[in-house]
Amino acid sequence: MTEELTRIRDQIEALDRRLIELIAERVRLARCVGAAKRASGLPTLDPAREAAVVRRAGAVARGSGWMTRACATSSGT
Repeated sequence: MTEELTRIRDQIEALDRRLIELIAERVRLARCVGAAKRASGLPTLDPAREAAVVRRAGAVARGSGWMTRACATSSGT
């Protein structure tokens, strides 16, 4: 395995750890929302809110340009 490949894979592994931490924090906050809703007597599920969250995430993803970003390598490919 080349040094470049090892470096890239190490970066991916570090990013995976960060993603897991972010997902865990989001789950924790979602549980807090559920607890606050229950304490307020509100319904836990809100399909309209869930749909809005998904739409917003999709718009953010599309706007980020991640699909069109090229891989920059030392070999120029």
